[in-house]
Amino acid sequence: MNFLVLKKQTALLILAAGLTAASFFVWYLLKAGDTVVFNQQKDGSVREIHMVTGEYKTTGKNGKVIESYRWDPGTIFMEKGEKVTLKILGINGAKHPFYIEGTNIKGIVTKGEEAIVPLDFEKEGTYRLICHMHQDKEHSGPMIAYIIVD
Repeated sequence: MNFLVLKKQTALLILAAGLTAASFFVWYLLKAGDTVVFNQQKDGSVREIHMVTGEYKTTGKNGKVIESYRWDPGTIFMEKGEKVTLKILGINGAKHPFYIEGTNIKGIVTKGEEAIVPLDFEKEGTYRLICHMHQDKEHSGPMIAYIIVD
């Protein structure tokens, strides 16, 4: 009889330990994504954001080469009035002439070089960084990144 009581106590102890571990794991998963770090510069200095040009390329069943260009990261966040230097390194594609929709900002990213783009938005909203050469799927695009200003 003592053996059965001991066996039940051991099973309950293992169950309690398993539930505790599972609860901690669930808490950790839910908690892991709730803190966003932006590397904000509290001293008024300019924050740098690094971006690259990328390419995806494959061959379809019909033998046709399919390629698509993109900015990476595809979305960046900044505060209204914050000064940011966007540094875009050309990795794939010879040249990417671009503009930022709703602004006078434009330039060219050249393979192997870094384009420096100063950003300072006074109006909240979503601004699109668009490559002239890759605006739609017929031109290996769309090559669009989103600048979200809060």
